[in-house]
Formats: sequence, structure tokens, C-alpha cells
Amino acid sequence: MMTKPEIVPGDGSYRVTGDLVFATVTPLLALGEALFGDNSEIVFDFRETGRSDSAGLALLLEWMDRANSRGVDLRYRNLPESLLAVAHLSNVDELIRASGD
Repeated sequence: MMTKPEIVPGDGSYRVTGDLVFATVTPLLALGEALFGDNSEIVFDFRETGRSDSAGLALLLEWMDRANSRGVDLRYRNLPESLLAVAHLSNVDELIRASGD
């Protein structure tokens, strides 16, 4: 069973919850991007995410691109091992890890 992802404001960061898979990530693109207009720095914490696949990785890369084009400092924390594995296979793991704390 898939868990619908959400972006939840937290203490100095935004928690990304739920599964980051092909069937669930599309709404997150706009939700995350909407935060870029109000902030010069954003931290997304993935501690509460479930499953992730290449669609989850694509989401993170797209957020990075859109944040960069708006001059927003975007960082990722607590990325799931499954997402890091896909990033490694795609040769973008250094790019993803470089955005972390």
C-alpha cells in the first residue's frame, strides 16, 4: 500500500513524508516549488519518507534545478537509502549528497 506524500512545516525545515514513487510524486513538484518564492533557504528532511524510486530522484533533481534558477539555497537531509542507491546508479549521488548537511 502506498502512502500519499506531503510536505509538512517543521522546526527550521520541511518534512517530506510518504512514498516518493512514480504514482505519488507529481503533486509534490508544485508543492515544493511554491515554497521557493517565500524563502531564500529551504531544507527538506526525508526522515519520514517511505519507499522511493527513480521518480523520487527525479523530483529532487527538478527541485534543485528550480530552486537554483530562483536563487534559493536548497538542502536535503536524511535521504532514504533506496533513493541514494538510485542516485548512485544514475551517477548523480555526489550532486544529491552535496546538497545535504
